[in-house]
Amino acid sequence: MAALPMFPLSNVLLPGALLTLHVFEPRYRALVRDCVAAEQPEFGVVLIDRGREVGGGDVRRNIGVVARMLQVAETPDGRFAVIAGGTDRLRVGEWLPDQPYPRADIERWSDEGLGPVVPRELIELVHQQVRRAAAMATELGDRVAEGVAALADEPMLASYQLAEMAPLGPADRYTLLAAEHPHARLALLAEMMQEVDAVLRFRLERP
Repeated sequence: MAALPMFPLSNVLLPGALLTLHVFEPRYRALVRDCVAAEQPEFGVVLIDRGREVGGGDVRRNIGVVARMLQVAETPDGRFAVIAGGTDRLRVGEWLPDQPYPRADIERWSDEGLGPVVPRELIELVHQQVRRAAAMATELGDRVAEGVAALADEPMLASYQLAEMAPLGPADRYTLLAAEHPHARLALLAEMMQEVDAVLRFRLERP
């Protein structure tokens, strides 16, 4: 276990994805300053189950992702613009007292090499499902994440890329993040895409 600054959010960060933050709340300004001063400018991101990002009093999930700061810019009034990248999954062992921002003892939790071998055919099938759903969602005017030029060869990263591209809400993304291994994640995503496809087709066919 290692203590890590934590940034609970209403969205799910996935490994390999980018996170853009506009930090204005005083306690999270302190988090940014402490991370920048640290040897490794990292913090944890977890989904807020209930409550709000601002003001405290939130209820947090215990699986998240370690984010590494890539770019940090401070505005004249002391706010920060931060770009961070998701690296490893994490599991929270214990939430620590806020000093002044949330902190937790965490363990890094990789699913690389776990589970059955992932056939490339499964990755390609899910890729087709995701692209089709994303195209329908775009036609309906929904906000959709940008696709990638090419999927990674490594199944773990490809599973996260597809989860990021899929037109899903935070609860479904969290379920995918928490999957034990890439094969389970892709199987879950395939099931989700069947349901999403049916809903999107219904919306498109409505007069």
